[in-house]
Amino acid sequence: MDWYAIDPLSVLLFREAKPFSPGESSWAKSLFPPLPTVVFQALRSALPKYQQAQRDLQFLGPFLLDEQDNLWLPTPKDLLAVKRKLETDGEIEDDLDDKTDNWQETIRFETAKKQKESPWQHLCFDQNRLPPMVTPSIDYSSQFICRPQTWIKATALSQYLQGNKLNNPNDFHPDPWSIQVLPHIQMQPDSRQVKDEEGYFTEVAVRLHPGWQLVAALNTKLEPTVVRLGGEGHRAIISPLENFKPWQQLEAYTQPTPESDFAYLLTPGLAMVEPTSSVYGVYPSDWKEHLQGCVSDRALLWGGVSTIKRRDQTQEEFALLPQRAFVAPGTVYLFKSKPAEVHALLPKGSSNWLNTFQQLNYGKLLWGKRS
Repeated sequence: MDWYAIDPLSVLLFREAKPFSPGESSWAKSLFPPLPTVVFQALRSALPKYQQAQRDLQFLGPFLLDEQDNLWLPTPKDLLAVKRKLETDGEIEDDLDDKTDNWQETIRFETAKKQKESPWQHLCFDQNRLPPMVTPSIDYSSQFICRPQTWIKATALSQYLQGNKLNNPNDFHPDPWSIQVLPHIQMQPDSRQVKDEEGYFTEVAVRLHPGWQLVAALNTKLEPTVVRLGGEGHRAIISPLENFKPWQQLEAYTQPTPESDFAYLLTPGLAMVEPTSSVYGVYPSDWKEHLQGCVSDRALLWGGVSTIKRRDQTQEEFALLPQRAFVAPGTVYLFKSKPAEVHALLPKGSSNWLNTFQQLNYGKLLWGKRS
């Protein structure tokens, strides 16, 4: 696989598939980082016209790259940070929504236990579902729990997968982008009134901070070029990365070992609640008996209404794409026993769309062992 830096020339817009919510008016939110399909299509557009019908391109990404060529990946969802109280702080409650750099060590969510000595012994939950993941015990007289930032260095993720504690806040980084609002207004001719049929429509775009880029891998050579990326015709520069070493240290964790007891989701995955349905959840039904816990986030929605412009036509066509709920990267699965033949968090089958997801490395898992 050859790695490429993707440097946006302007803002980026990857519209979320979620319909407008009540109270949001005509605000079109942006999904960032984009799903693998979007970035793959941008890189593929840099190739000459593809004559081969057989799909043979492999893709991995996208991730984030800073100006020191550090690879950044989604922070594991089970990581918590412990911060010491100051004498002047008084009573402070845990805040799992508070992401900060001022902490001393990390801990991990653990499975709730019903033993008498457990502080969670009176916690009630559905015995037919996975037990909830809870915060471990700490010294609440001098400490409280918060969260590390949303992105983790590849070097630190390697330590995390080995079961080591992470105690350096510099190994984490907040989202390196800003939100930019793009209003769209059409006025009536010879009037200062907004057209009734057009109204006021606003898109929420993303602008990466200086020095930051997207990064992805493709199993073919590309020359430096400019490609279209996302909606509204925005562009990005594609540049090859020679001898890209940050990924090499993570390749050792792509296959489970006999000691592996948890998996970290590197790229968006698909987990079908029932094998014969199109209802998606956080973990597949055939994993349930093997899992002892799971920590995730809200699903990433993608698909729905779209337009397609075919090569041999000049007009765009209306299209409906399947809407799917992808499991968010950074999700962590704790196993009491590993399922047989776990290659990725994807449904089983042999359909064309599933083969595409496999080649684009959706649902890629990295395996680790808790100490």
